[in-house]
Amino acid sequence: MKSLVKHHAGPGFQLADVPVPSIRDNEVLIRVRRAGVCGTDVHIYEWDDWARGRCKPPFVVGHEFAGDVAEVGKLVTDVAVGDRVTAEGHIVCGRCLPCRTGNSHVCPNTRIIGVDRDGCFAEYIAMPALNVWHLDDSISFDIGGIHDPMGNAFHTALTAEIPGSVVLITGCGPIGIFAVGICKAAGASRIIASDVNDRRLALAKTMGAHDAVHPDQVEAAVQRATNGMGVDVVLEMSGIPAAIHQAFAMVRLGGRVQMLGIPAKPMDVNFANEVIFKGITIYGVIGRRMYDTWHQMTRFLLSGEFDPTPVITHRFPLEGFEDAMRVIKSGEAGKVIFEIA
Repeated sequence: MKSLVKHHAGPGFQLADVPVPSIRDNEVLIRVRRAGVCGTDVHIYEWDDWARGRCKPPFVVGHEFAGDVAEVGKLVTDVAVGDRVTAEGHIVCGRCLPCRTGNSHVCPNTRIIGVDRDGCFAEYIAMPALNVWHLDDSISFDIGGIHDPMGNAFHTALTAEIPGSVVLITGCGPIGIFAVGICKAAGASRIIASDVNDRRLALAKTMGAHDAVHPDQVEAAVQRATNGMGVDVVLEMSGIPAAIHQAFAMVRLGGRVQMLGIPAKPMDVNFANEVIFKGITIYGVIGRRMYDTWHQMTRFLLSGEFDPTPVITHRFPLEGFEDAMRVIKSGEAGKVIFEIA
């Protein structure tokens, strides 16, 4: 099958023919139709410090996808050939303390497709049946293929109290832009989105931001929206130290900061003044809660109140992977997807 492979410990990918994966008795084989491309894939492509420390080539890249089931293992009873599906790309052990207490999104034994094992930038992928998520017929493969990053946005937003809240979103990459639409659908009273990129601010406006501003305009926007009290919730999506400090400064006393963005290196925080004396709650976000986040996604999509389609700005075949990497790094893209079949 045609696939995009991280073939060696160095920059770049390679388009290659590899064997169609065989499946175990508890797995399914999925024909990939759409696959989302994200910043993690760029890190692997560029072979930065994180990728060098985590990944072991060769492997098929990619962790966001949707498709239809081509084969099922003999122990699989709830997935059938022809089903339209996506899947949770974090494969967990199911036996550790977090897994057995409803917190498998922080399983210490997690293996991620396209990072720790073969991924979805290919014509077929093998997945455990337990990870498969059925798509309603009304949900396109385009939208199915970006459930992974949408799930991150749902997890970030909906573990806070959004209805009626004034929300600040710092960082309007695709996940931040999804979060704008989620907060709008969840009943936020006002949404302030911040980024340095005008293209992404325009997408945030399209998805429902009341204010889409540069970082140096955030304080004024928050003052206007809250009579100087500060926002109820901050969704910090950038990982930029200045934005993290701004999140702590702009949240009201007793407010909540949801942290998805990952700083590139350790940073200093004045815990006394930025956190403790303000009485704020900080929530760290990783992946999607399994599987309540997935139920939330499906319900929001079927409600008609949340439509992520405008966030998708570029489509490429697998052969266009160099162009996909280029547009993501340029900052001019929203969500990028591969059309595989």
